[in-house]
Order: sequence, then C-alpha cells, then structure tokens
Amino acid sequence: MVRLFILFLFMFGLPACRPVQTIEQVQIKGSDSEVAVVMALAESFMSHEHRVSVSVKGGGSGSGIAALLNGKTDIANSSRDMSAKELEMAAVRNIRPIPVVFAEDVLVFILHPSLQIRALNLEQLAGIYRGDIRNWKEVGGPDREISLYGRQSNSGTYVYLREKVLKSEYSSKVKGMNGTAQIVEAVKQDRGGIGYVSLGYVQHNGKPSAGISVLRIGDGEGVSPLDASAVASGLYPLKRPLYHFLNGPASGKLAAFLRFERSEQGKAIIRESGYIPIELPLTYNAEVSSMAQPVYAK
Repeated sequence: MVRLFILFLFMFGLPACRPVQTIEQVQIKGSDSEVAVVMALAESFMSHEHRVSVSVKGGGSGSGIAALLNGKTDIANSSRDMSAKELEMAAVRNIRPIPVVFAEDVLVFILHPSLQIRALNLEQLAGIYRGDIRNWKEVGGPDREISLYGRQSNSGTYVYLREKVLKSEYSSKVKGMNGTAQIVEAVKQDRGGIGYVSLGYVQHNGKPSAGISVLRIGDGEGVSPLDASAVASGLYPLKRPLYHFLNGPASGKLAAFLRFERSEQGKAIIRESGYIPIELPLTYNAEVSSMAQPVYAK
C-alpha cells in the first residue's frame, strides 16, 4: 500500500510542484485615435507571446499622459505632444517621459453626404469650428445650419485641431463626444453635420467608410486625405505623428511589444487599420525628456 501511495504521489502530485509561469502585465492607456490600432497590435502580439497580457484602454491623450505621470500605465498613447505643464509635472514626480512615434495619422473632416460639398480650405474650416460660419450656404452648400461635432478637451485631436487650424477657441456650439466612433455615427445621422476624425475611422484597407463624405482640403478641388501619395508628399496639410510615451527606456515584454510594432507584421496591421507605419527601425535615446526631440530613429 505504501508503495502504491508513493507511486500515486509521483504520478499525480508532481505536476503541482512545477513552478507557476508568471504573466507579465503591460498597461496602455490614452488616445482614442490610437486605441483601435494599438488593440489590434496587442492582440496579434499576445497570440505569439503567451506569457504577456497587454491591456489597452482609451479615454483621450490627456488621460493617458495623466496615468503615466501618476504611475498607472506603462505606455501613454497620445496624438499630441506633451505640454510644458505636463513636462514640469513629470520633472517634479521624477518621471522621464520618452516619446516613441510608432505610426502617423491624418486628420480627416467628414460631412453628411447630402451636403454635397467636396472641398473646403483651412480658413473656412477654422471659421466653421470657431462659429464664425454658421450656415452651409456660406461655403457653397445648401441653406442649412451647421452642426458641429468634436472631441472633449482631454483629446489630443481636440488640442491638435485647435492649435493647427483654429488658432483660437472652439465655438460653444461644438458637441463634445466621448469617442471618435461616436462622431462618425453622429455625422451619419445629422444632415447638417461635420466632424473631425482620424484616418483609421474613415477607411479600412484603403476603402472609404459608407454613410459619410470625406472632405478634400484646399482651394479648388482640394487634396483628399485618402490619396496616399498626396499624404506622403506633404500635399495634404494635416498629417501628424502618433506617440507612445514611456517612463524611461523600455525593457522586457514592453520593449518586445515596441519592436513588434516595427516588424513587418506590425506594420501590416497599422496599414490595414488605416494608419501609416513608420518604416525606420526602433531606437530611442534614454535621455530624451523634451517633445522637441520626438523619436523616429537615430
């Protein structure tokens, strides 16, 4: 009986003595413009790296940067630079923010298709979002009140548009939406609607989304954000980097995830999601502490 009991322990008890494999956690939070593409990257990465769990949440660029400054995330996704105030807070809290550009985005204006407006220039768009232009007939459209859709102030896209195009404050008539997908759905339903979104929300694999009209920007016929060659050459005026912010240099699975984004598989996912992959290899300077030095590559 004793021998049988020992044999039972050997056969069935031994596996319980094996060391438990730990799962490394990677937390990512921030930009709503980035959340879908980073989630797709994380899912593909985890399918190969079974001992890592990557959690991706939105909430806006400001929320992601705040989480990084409070030690609540490993990566802050942001579609804008860090502000001087945020850099000051980082210094006080002994946080060393390192910016890594993992992709590029194009800011796109969308309209309800019934408006039948093909192109507007940046001055007209600024006037619309400042509230100086209130009816579509003022820019060649039908006699219809303009309905403005945008993001809330914690959004990097909100900040980018204000600084790049408006150069002033938004109209009080702008409806601040919690997410970019909500802007798309609102414009589809509103015959006077206009909104601004990331390129990935209006196309997939190079094909435009149904139910909205993508605005060309510029005088005359303007330039389409869906024209990849025009975007690459700089003819389309609203291209921007998409950032990850880290607290110091990455290591372990976090560094592996950043390298995966630069791999051919990672770049394919970025491209399929409607964004522009960075073709240069990942390198960064651990001493970077200012947004004057965004990191593409050495």
